[in-house]
Amino acid sequence: SLANTDFIVLMSFAVFIGVLLYFKVPGMLTGLLDKRAEGIQAEIDEARALREEAQTLLASFERKQRDVQEQADRIVAAAKEHAAEAAEQAKLDLEQSIERRLKAAEDQIASAETSAVRQVRDEAVRIAIGTASDVIARDMKADRADALFDEAISTVAAKLH
Repeated sequence: SLANTDFIVLMSFAVFIGVLLYFKVPGMLTGLLDKRAEGIQAEIDEARALREEAQTLLASFERKQRDVQEQADRIVAAAKEHAAEAAEQAKLDLEQSIERRLKAAEDQIASAETSAVRQVRDEAVRIAIGTASDVIARDMKADRADALFDEAISTVAAKLH
């Protein structure tokens, strides 16, 4: 009977289920859920692939970082070696410069000594000639001076010709 609400609710529910089955709603819901599950699975797969790619990139960058660090270490070591060689070369150049300057100073001293000795000798010769000239002029007679003068002229003439 229609007065019984339980019966009406049961019939309405049965009609509702029938309409749902007639329009194939459970199949559509299953299809939608399957599509959603496939979409989620695809996103999971994509996330997994991205994670693997990220790990590969990370490993690559870590390798590159190690390579760059090794190269930087080699460059620093080479620079230190070059600096040590340059310092050693500068030390050698300084030693050679000091030796050259010392040699030049010694040569100047030797030259000054030679010049001083020559000046002293020349002055001694000049004084000796002056003294000898004074002695000869005082002790020599005129005829003897003329003879010596003539002899000197003939010696010079013979050496010139």
